[in-house]
Amino acid sequence: MIVRQLNGSLIVKYLSHKARVFVAALASLLVSVVAPLAIAQLDDYTLNAGDSIRIYAYGEPDLTFEKLLIGQRGRISFPFLGELEVEGLSVNDVQNLLTAGLKPDYLVDPRVSVSIVEYRPFFVNGEVKNPGAVDFQPGLTLRKAITLAGGFTARANKKEMLVIADNAAGEEGERVDLDYRIRPGDIITVKDTFF
Repeated sequence: MIVRQLNGSLIVKYLSHKARVFVAALASLLVSVVAPLAIAQLDDYTLNAGDSIRIYAYGEPDLTFEKLLIGQRGRISFPFLGELEVEGLSVNDVQNLLTAGLKPDYLVDPRVSVSIVEYRPFFVNGEVKNPGAVDFQPGLTLRKAITLAGGFTARANKKEMLVIADNAAGEEGERVDLDYRIRPGDIITVKDTFF
């Protein structure tokens, strides 16, 4: 077997067919387990309608879901446990809820992991070129979000931007600057200038 590194990639030559199959299976397993974790979990992030989660029950393929969308009422449907309210819970809370629900009657030692596959979108409106829903990515600032929305229009007031957080009680926005950290579900309004 020869292993070389070329431009940051490992090149494996002269592996037997069985070894290549094993390496491919191992790579596939790593991608399926690690890829959802590549989307970094936000500190103190709570789930809400529109988020998609991955539920993995070790050794239980019928209880494993690659992508499960949280419905408009903040619930998911799970075998044996029925409809579960997950809105406002962290992924650890959901993991504990599932483990506790499966343990007494269905599985002796349930090992369940929950991760976020896709966050709910945030919304940009007002004086941007492409207003509407934008897919959330961890680490987004308002500056990047406006770029994703096509940038400012000619009439945009680059100093007056308001954000209504997803969990905000009122409809009045908070004034923010371009370094504001976007959260899923935020509603961003870019005001216009008065000439």
